[in-house]
Amino acid sequence: MDLHLPRRPVVPVRPLALATRTPARAKALVPSVSRALALLERLALEREPMSLARLASDLELPKSSVHGLCSTLVSFGYLRRQSDGAFLIGPRVMGLAEAFVSGTDVAQEFNALWADRRSAPEETIVLSVLSGGEALYVAVRNSPRPLGLAFNVGMRLPAHLSGSGKAMLAQLPADEVVRRLAGNLRVRLTHKGPRNLEALNKELALTRRRGYSIDDECVREGVYSFGAPVFDAAGGVAAAVSVCINKALLGADRGARHREAAIDVARALTERIGGNAARPAARRAA
Repeated sequence: MDLHLPRRPVVPVRPLALATRTPARAKALVPSVSRALALLERLALEREPMSLARLASDLELPKSSVHGLCSTLVSFGYLRRQSDGAFLIGPRVMGLAEAFVSGTDVAQEFNALWADRRSAPEETIVLSVLSGGEALYVAVRNSPRPLGLAFNVGMRLPAHLSGSGKAMLAQLPADEVVRRLAGNLRVRLTHKGPRNLEALNKELALTRRRGYSIDDECVREGVYSFGAPVFDAAGGVAAAVSVCINKALLGADRGARHREAAIDVARALTERIGGNAARPAARRAA
Protein backbone atom coordinates (compact mmCIF):
# COMPACT_ATOMS: atom_id res chain seq x y z
CA MET A 1 0.00 0.00 0.00
CA ASP A 2 1.67 3.21 -1.15
CA LEU A 3 1.44 6.29 0.99
CA HIS A 4 -0.14 9.09 -1.02
CA LEU A 5 -0.38 12.27 1.01
CA PRO A 6 -3.26 14.73 0.60
CA ARG A 7 -2.55 17.20 -2.18
CA ARG A 8 -2.52 20.11 0.20
CA PRO A 9 -2.81 20.77 3.94
CA VAL A 10 -6.14 22.02 5.24
CA VAL A 11 -4.57 25.41 5.92
CA PRO A 12 -2.10 26.35 3.17
CA VAL A 13 1.17 27.71 4.51
CA ARG A 14 3.35 29.90 2.36
CA PRO A 15 7.11 29.36 2.26
CA LEU A 16 9.26 31.85 4.08
CA ALA A 17 8.41 35.16 2.45
CA LEU A 18 11.19 37.53 1.54
CA ALA A 19 9.40 40.29 3.40
CA THR A 20 9.69 38.40 6.70
CA ARG A 21 13.47 38.33 6.67
CA THR A 22 15.33 40.78 8.87
CA PRO A 23 16.87 43.78 7.09
CA ALA A 24 20.41 42.71 8.03
CA ARG A 25 19.92 39.26 6.59
CA ALA A 26 18.08 40.53 3.52
CA LYS A 27 21.09 42.63 2.52
CA ALA A 28 23.23 39.50 2.31
CA LEU A 29 20.78 37.69 0.01
CA VAL A 30 20.50 37.77 -3.76
CA PRO A 31 16.81 38.65 -4.37
CA SER A 32 16.39 36.67 -7.59
CA VAL A 33 17.87 33.54 -6.03
CA SER A 34 15.72 33.95 -2.91
CA ARG A 35 12.60 34.28 -5.06
CA ALA A 36 13.49 31.23 -7.13
CA LEU A 37 14.01 29.15 -4.00
CA ALA A 38 10.77 30.43 -2.45
CA LEU A 39 8.96 29.45 -5.66
CA LEU A 40 10.41 25.92 -5.57
CA GLU A 41 9.52 25.56 -1.89
CA ARG A 42 5.95 26.69 -2.56
CA LEU A 43 5.49 24.09 -5.28
CA ALA A 44 7.09 21.39 -3.13
CA LEU A 45 4.75 22.21 -0.26
CA GLU A 46 1.64 22.26 -2.45
CA ARG A 47 2.33 18.83 -4.04
CA GLU A 48 0.16 19.66 -7.05
CA PRO A 49 0.41 21.79 -10.23
CA MET A 50 0.10 25.54 -9.70
CA SER A 51 -0.76 28.22 -12.22
CA LEU A 52 1.36 31.29 -12.84
CA ALA A 53 -1.36 33.50 -11.37
CA ARG A 54 -1.59 31.45 -8.19
CA LEU A 55 2.16 31.36 -7.71
CA ALA A 56 2.35 35.12 -8.15
CA SER A 57 -0.45 35.61 -5.62
CA ASP A 58 1.00 33.24 -3.02
CA LEU A 59 4.50 34.67 -3.34
CA GLU A 60 3.24 38.26 -3.54
CA LEU A 61 5.31 38.93 -6.64
CA PRO A 62 4.41 40.46 -10.04
CA LYS A 63 3.31 37.95 -12.66
CA SER A 64 6.09 39.13 -14.95
CA SER A 65 8.73 38.30 -12.32
CA VAL A 66 7.23 34.87 -11.61
CA HIS A 67 7.00 34.16 -15.34
CA GLY A 68 10.72 34.88 -15.71
CA LEU A 69 11.60 32.70 -12.72
CA CYS A 70 9.48 29.82 -13.99
CA SER A 71 10.85 30.03 -17.51
CA THR A 72 14.42 29.96 -16.20
CA LEU A 73 13.75 27.02 -13.88
CA VAL A 74 11.97 25.12 -16.66
CA SER A 75 14.94 25.63 -19.00
CA PHE A 76 17.25 24.08 -16.39
CA GLY A 77 14.88 21.21 -15.61
CA TYR A 78 14.00 22.26 -12.06
CA LEU A 79 10.40 22.91 -13.09
CA ARG A 80 8.19 21.37 -15.75
CA ARG A 81 5.18 22.93 -17.43
CA GLN A 82 1.91 21.12 -18.11
CA SER A 83 -0.12 21.54 -21.29
CA ASP A 84 -2.52 23.83 -19.39
CA GLY A 85 0.38 26.08 -18.38
CA ALA A 86 0.56 25.00 -14.71
CA PHE A 87 3.95 24.25 -13.16
CA LEU A 88 5.34 21.24 -11.28
CA ILE A 89 8.68 20.37 -9.69
CA GLY A 90 11.01 19.05 -12.41
CA PRO A 91 13.27 15.99 -12.51
CA ARG A 92 16.50 17.95 -12.09
CA VAL A 93 15.86 18.39 -8.37
CA MET A 94 16.45 14.67 -7.85
CA GLY A 95 20.12 15.16 -8.65
CA LEU A 96 20.39 17.61 -5.77
CA ALA A 97 18.58 15.23 -3.44
CA GLU A 98 20.82 12.34 -4.44
CA ALA A 99 23.94 14.47 -3.94
CA PHE A 100 22.76 15.44 -0.47
CA VAL A 101 21.96 11.86 0.49
CA SER A 102 25.26 10.52 -0.87
CA GLY A 103 27.12 12.96 1.35
CA THR A 104 25.12 12.13 4.47
CA ASP A 105 27.05 9.68 6.61
CA VAL A 106 24.04 8.57 8.60
CA ALA A 107 22.18 7.62 5.39
CA GLN A 108 25.16 5.59 4.23
CA GLU A 109 25.31 3.82 7.57
CA PHE A 110 21.57 3.16 7.50
CA ASN A 111 21.87 1.45 4.13
CA ALA A 112 24.96 -0.48 5.23
CA LEU A 113 23.30 -1.57 8.46
CA TRP A 114 21.19 -4.25 6.79
CA ALA A 115 24.20 -6.00 5.27
CA ASP A 116 25.38 -6.71 8.82
CA ARG A 117 22.05 -8.08 10.02
CA ARG A 118 20.44 -11.44 9.45
CA SER A 119 16.99 -9.93 9.12
CA ALA A 120 15.32 -6.57 8.70
CA PRO A 121 12.13 -5.30 10.35
CA GLU A 122 9.03 -6.70 8.68
CA GLU A 123 7.51 -3.23 8.36
CA THR A 124 8.73 -0.20 6.46
CA ILE A 125 11.49 1.75 8.22
CA VAL A 126 12.67 5.21 7.21
CA LEU A 127 15.54 7.53 8.15
CA SER A 128 14.90 11.27 8.35
CA VAL A 129 16.85 14.43 9.05
CA LEU A 130 15.43 17.81 9.99
CA SER A 131 15.15 20.31 7.16
CA GLY A 132 13.76 23.47 8.68
CA GLY A 133 10.40 22.46 10.11
CA GLU A 134 10.15 19.30 8.05
CA ALA A 135 11.33 15.71 8.33
CA LEU A 136 13.21 14.89 5.12
CA TYR A 137 13.48 11.19 4.22
CA VAL A 138 17.09 10.43 3.29
CA ALA A 139 16.91 6.63 3.33
CA VAL A 140 14.10 4.09 3.19
CA ARG A 141 13.78 0.34 3.60
CA ASN A 142 10.28 -0.54 2.45
CA SER A 143 8.40 -3.53 3.76
CA PRO A 144 8.84 -6.71 1.69
CA ARG A 145 5.18 -7.56 2.26
CA PRO A 146 2.89 -6.97 -0.75
CA LEU A 147 0.58 -4.70 1.25
CA GLY A 148 3.30 -2.95 3.23
CA LEU A 149 3.57 0.82 3.36
CA ALA A 150 5.96 2.32 0.80
CA PHE A 151 7.90 5.58 0.97
CA ASN A 152 10.46 7.37 -1.21
CA VAL A 153 13.73 9.15 -0.51
CA GLY A 154 13.17 12.88 -0.77
CA MET A 155 9.70 12.85 0.78
CA ARG A 156 9.09 15.71 3.20
CA LEU A 157 6.58 15.73 6.04
CA PRO A 158 5.79 18.34 8.70
CA ALA A 159 8.10 17.49 11.60
CA HIS A 160 5.42 18.13 14.22
CA LEU A 161 3.20 15.46 12.66
CA SER A 162 5.58 12.67 11.66
CA GLY A 163 7.01 10.07 14.01
CA SER A 164 10.63 10.69 13.04
CA GLY A 165 10.12 14.45 13.06
CA LYS A 166 8.79 14.48 16.61
CA ALA A 167 11.62 12.20 17.74
CA MET A 168 14.09 14.86 16.54
CA LEU A 169 12.17 17.93 17.73
CA ALA A 170 12.00 16.42 21.22
CA GLN A 171 15.80 16.71 21.49
CA LEU A 172 15.92 20.42 20.63
CA PRO A 173 15.66 23.46 22.93
CA ALA A 174 12.23 25.07 23.07
CA ASP A 175 13.34 28.22 21.26
CA GLU A 176 14.74 26.22 18.36
CA VAL A 177 11.50 24.25 18.05
CA VAL A 178 9.61 27.53 17.81
CA ARG A 179 12.09 28.92 15.27
CA ARG A 180 11.90 25.85 13.06
CA LEU A 181 8.14 25.54 13.07
CA ALA A 182 7.23 29.23 12.91
CA GLY A 183 3.63 29.20 11.59
CA ASN A 184 3.79 25.61 10.34
CA LEU A 185 1.78 24.27 13.27
CA ARG A 186 -1.26 25.26 11.22
CA VAL A 187 -0.45 22.58 8.66
CA ARG A 188 -2.88 19.66 8.86
CA LEU A 189 -2.70 16.36 6.98
CA THR A 190 -5.52 14.64 8.93
CA HIS A 191 -7.78 15.69 11.79
CA LYS A 192 -5.17 14.53 14.32
CA GLY A 193 -1.95 16.04 15.63
CA PRO A 194 -0.95 18.91 17.96
CA ARG A 195 -2.89 22.07 17.17
CA ASN A 196 -0.81 24.54 19.14
CA LEU A 197 2.62 24.95 20.69
CA GLU A 198 1.43 23.98 24.17
CA ALA A 199 0.04 20.64 22.96
CA LEU A 200 3.19 19.97 20.93
CA ASN A 201 5.48 20.73 23.89
CA LYS A 202 3.56 18.26 26.07
CA GLU A 203 3.95 15.59 23.42
CA LEU A 204 7.65 16.33 22.97
CA ALA A 205 8.23 16.14 26.73
CA LEU A 206 6.55 12.72 26.81
CA THR A 207 8.65 11.63 23.85
CA ARG A 208 11.86 12.56 25.67
CA ARG A 209 10.83 10.72 28.84
CA ARG A 210 9.98 7.44 27.16
CA GLY A 211 12.67 7.61 24.44
CA TYR A 212 10.43 7.28 21.40
CA SER A 213 7.69 9.18 19.56
CA ILE A 214 4.34 8.11 18.15
CA ASP A 215 2.52 9.23 15.03
CA ASP A 216 -1.05 8.03 15.48
CA GLU A 217 -2.69 8.87 12.12
CA CYS A 218 -1.28 12.42 12.05
CA VAL A 219 0.21 11.92 8.57
CA ARG A 220 -2.41 9.65 7.10
CA GLU A 221 -5.52 7.92 8.42
CA GLY A 222 -4.78 4.29 9.17
CA VAL A 223 -1.00 4.81 9.44
CA TYR A 224 0.84 4.52 12.75
CA SER A 225 4.57 4.91 13.42
CA PHE A 226 7.16 4.81 16.17
CA GLY A 227 10.18 7.14 15.94
CA ALA A 228 13.51 7.13 17.78
CA PRO A 229 16.39 9.66 17.66
CA VAL A 230 19.91 9.02 16.34
CA PHE A 231 22.72 10.94 18.08
CA ASP A 232 26.10 11.99 16.69
CA ALA A 233 29.49 12.03 18.40
CA ALA A 234 28.88 15.54 19.74
CA GLY A 235 25.69 14.43 21.48
CA GLY A 236 23.35 16.26 19.12
CA VAL A 237 20.42 14.69 17.33
CA ALA A 238 21.62 13.77 13.85
CA ALA A 239 18.56 11.99 12.48
CA ALA A 240 15.69 9.73 13.49
CA VAL A 241 14.31 6.42 12.35
CA SER A 242 10.66 5.45 12.29
CA VAL A 243 8.89 2.15 11.77
CA CYS A 244 5.62 2.64 9.92
CA ILE A 245 2.68 0.28 10.37
CA ASN A 246 -0.84 -0.15 9.11
CA LYS A 247 -2.69 0.67 12.34
CA ALA A 248 -5.10 -2.21 11.84
CA LEU A 249 -2.12 -4.59 12.15
CA LEU A 250 -0.74 -3.25 15.45
CA GLY A 251 -1.90 -6.29 17.38
CA ALA A 252 -2.65 -6.90 21.05
CA ASP A 253 0.73 -5.57 22.15
CA ARG A 254 -0.01 -2.21 20.48
CA GLY A 255 2.98 -2.59 18.21
CA ALA A 256 5.57 -3.22 20.96
CA ARG A 257 7.84 -5.19 18.64
CA HIS A 258 7.79 -2.37 16.10
CA ARG A 259 8.55 0.19 18.80
CA GLU A 260 11.52 -1.87 19.95
CA ALA A 261 12.67 -2.24 16.33
CA ALA A 262 12.73 1.56 15.93
CA ILE A 263 14.70 2.01 19.16
CA ASP A 264 17.09 -0.82 18.26
CA VAL A 265 17.88 0.56 14.80
CA ALA A 266 18.34 4.09 16.19
CA ARG A 267 20.81 2.79 18.78
CA ALA A 268 22.71 0.81 16.16
CA LEU A 269 22.99 3.87 13.91
CA THR A 270 24.08 6.02 16.84
CA GLU A 271 26.94 3.61 17.47
CA ARG A 272 27.90 3.49 13.79
CA ILE A 273 28.29 7.28 13.57
CA GLY A 274 30.22 7.53 16.82
CA GLY A 275 27.44 8.56 19.17
CA ASN A 276 26.65 7.26 22.62
CA ALA A 277 24.01 4.54 22.32
CA ALA A 278 23.52 4.53 26.11
CA ARG A 279 22.76 8.24 26.12
CA PRO A 280 19.56 9.10 28.04
CA ALA A 281 16.60 10.28 26.00
CA ALA A 282 16.08 13.50 28.00
CA ARG A 283 19.25 15.34 27.01
CA ARG A 284 17.89 18.77 27.76
CA ALA A 285 14.67 20.44 28.73
CA ALA A 286 12.60 21.89 25.92
